[in-house]
Amino acid sequence: MVEFRFIDYGTDFGTRAMGQELRQILLPLIKGNKKVVLDFTGVNVVSNSFADECIAKLLMEMSLDELKRHTTFRGLNPLAERSVLVALQRRYRFLRNQNTHQIQV
Repeated sequence: MVEFRFIDYGTDFGTRAMGQELRQILLPLIKGNKKVVLDFTGVNVVSNSFADECIAKLLMEMSLDELKRHTTFRGLNPLAERSVLVALQRRYRFLRNQNTHQIQV
């Protein structure tokens, strides 16, 4: 099991640019390990934009089931947890609708 500590990169995560940067670090970790702990202990702010770019866009690289199998979350405060959950739900619906539309066309 590998631990990815967000606190090593800051305490406030609000931009898509930072989300993209950290996603590029996370993706090989997730694909190369059985389980990665996404540790948000000590993190104050996780915006919806950051959560979408860093976490939810991983769904463009792997299925939701695969993401669940290979990651676990630790240390999310209630607001950060909500941001991550909302971002995952929105991205999942978007990708599902996109795939449905492609099949129907």
